[in-house]
Amino acid sequence: MSGIKEKYKRELAPALRDALGCKNFMEIPRLRKVVVNMGFNTTVDRDTMNACTTDLARLTGQKPLLIKASKSISNFKLREGMPIGAKVTLRRDRMYDFMERLIHTALPRIRDFRGIARTGFDGRGAYSFGLQDQTVFPEIEPDDVKRVQGMNITIVTTAIDAAGTRQLLMGLGMPFAAEDSG
Repeated sequence: MSGIKEKYKRELAPALRDALGCKNFMEIPRLRKVVVNMGFNTTVDRDTMNACTTDLARLTGQKPLLIKASKSISNFKLREGMPIGAKVTLRRDRMYDFMERLIHTALPRIRDFRGIARTGFDGRGAYSFGLQDQTVFPEIEPDDVKRVQGMNITIVTTAIDAAGTRQLLMGLGMPFAAEDSG
């Protein structure tokens, strides 16, 4: 069992129950899913796209789903059916394993890291943020990367508001940036 999942069950769930005043254990916020998304440029060639999807599969442990354009936009040189991105939806044990690697390994490897922004909450139980490159994960060998590719990560919880989501993620060890005092 993942360390983050064990921490949630032993320490965090009872603490959240008391802090949020949950009467039923089903009201306690928990992780529902993690979505990792990489968007491609329309000028990217097939080899680079395959390398990026391979990197995404390596760091999530799951095969990515290719996202295709639903309609043509001539200003972006985009045709209907062209691949424009790849995404992976993680649930259960893979989700907890990814969160553990993200919190304890990948985020501390970012140069000049001062925490992730506190502004990514949507108010309904989700938090989104972006990473500039995939090489912060130890599974990706920096010498083998053909193109540095950013990604968006969305963490969806069962919390009903931003406060519950924030307390859950802080309890799991998510390193948020310090609030500005000025």
